[in-house]
Amino acid sequence: MGGGRWTATDWNTYSSAKVSGKTTSQVFTATGMKPEFDPAIVQFRESRDSADNPRSRPIILGCDVTGSMGMVADTLIRGGINDLATDIQATKEIGDPHVMVMAIGDAYSDEAPLQVTQFEADIRIADQTSQLWLEKGGGINSGESYALAHLFGAKKVVADAFKRGQKGFLFTIGDEPPVGVTAKQAKDFLGLDIGSDFSAAQCAALALDRFETYHVILLNEGYCASGGRDAVVRAWEKVLPQRLILLDDITKLSEAVVAAIRIGDGASKASTCKSVAVANAVGSLVDRGKPSGGVARLA
Repeated sequence: MGGGRWTATDWNTYSSAKVSGKTTSQVFTATGMKPEFDPAIVQFRESRDSADNPRSRPIILGCDVTGSMGMVADTLIRGGINDLATDIQATKEIGDPHVMVMAIGDAYSDEAPLQVTQFEADIRIADQTSQLWLEKGGGINSGESYALAHLFGAKKVVADAFKRGQKGFLFTIGDEPPVGVTAKQAKDFLGLDIGSDFSAAQCAALALDRFETYHVILLNEGYCASGGRDAVVRAWEKVLPQRLILLDDITKLSEAVVAAIRIGDGASKASTCKSVAVANAVGSLVDRGKPSGGVARLA
């Protein structure tokens, strides 16, 4: 998947018809997971080169949708995806972005702890994002199943970028510590036989083979805001050291993601950040050297 291109005209038409003036529940109307988003059924997701996108690059945005975290997907659908697409187009450094959005829950309690859209390069990603189920579960243990997103990225993504020696980008976004994946959860929710239980760190390490992998900690939301911030940061530092984005303003989410993509692709931190909030958020990321180049073709 991933044909077509992102345009401001398509976004304005979609936003006016589907998003503007509507509440979160009016935008996200699903009352269960749609079969086409079930990762246990999906054999793999594809990010392929095409005439529209000859240098495709997979980008995964994994949104925590437990409890009050539905605001992450809501932020994307109300302009975050458009900002992401527009900013990547302007930087013209990473190739032709193919975006997948995931909804992440808790494999210990939720019916649908992971949902996955297709990879898309045009307005279809906004439409698919709005069809995700905001289950709003979780809460019975000390973390959420972000590791399911890492395992899916490692085991169920096929991308032409990988053949060129390029990694994709995988972001999980939320307010809780990570937990590992049991062999039963991998089978039940991903359709994968992994043989034994995997820790969160093991799942992240697998994802890192194919994706520049980051976690965005929402410092002023949910569990972090209610006193768990330090514990969350400590837990994630053990899983993705120097790959944490400590964001205190969720309205800067897309800017922070684009900054991390540019840093991961070789740009300096000094050249990537438009705001103090994002400069602070990406402060722990490591500069990785010269950009690999490529021409963005979202519009």
